[in-house]
Formats: sequence, structure tokens, C-alpha cells
Amino acid sequence: MTADSQVSKEKLVSDLRVLVGDTEELLKATAGQAGEKIAVARERIQASLAVYKDKLLDAEQALREKTKEAARATDEYVHEHPWQAVGVAAGIGFLLGLLVSRR
Repeated sequence: MTADSQVSKEKLVSDLRVLVGDTEELLKATAGQAGEKIAVARERIQASLAVYKDKLLDAEQALREKTKEAARATDEYVHEHPWQAVGVAAGIGFLLGLLVSRR
């Protein structure tokens, strides 16, 4: 998994969390409204909301597992190639130092 896809999945999960919250808020705000059409719409929205909450939990779990897998792979690589990892970290630190010093 690339870093961009990881970030986009995290953004998607975050956006879905906001959507679920907004939908719940809308349902609460319309709780006092009467009418058959509103009641039917509220029932459909509540059913859809339950489905998407489950999907959101599944997506969060999958994202958590992928993150742990990436961390494990990184840990294994660092233990197998410690000097290369030190060299890469030093190079990144040097480049970041150059970028920060230009400001």
C-alpha cells in the first residue's frame, strides 16, 4: 500500500465519520416532524445509517491492520538491515535540515 492510498483511505474514513454524525444530527432534528413521507424517509435513512456504520467500522479495522502490518514490515527491515536504516534516516534528517534552514 502506498502512502498516498493510506492517506486517502484515512481521509475517506474521516469523511464517512463526519457524514454519519451529520446524518444522526439530521435524524434527531427531524424527530418531531410528522407525516408519512418523513417517517418512511427516516426509516430508510436509519437503515442505511446502520449499514454504513458497520462498513465504517470494517474500514477502520482494515486500515488499522494495514498500518500495523506496515509497522511490522518496517521493524523487520530495520532489524535485518540496521546500517542501511541508519543511513536512510540520516539522509532524510539531513534533507529536512536543509529545507528547514532555508526558511
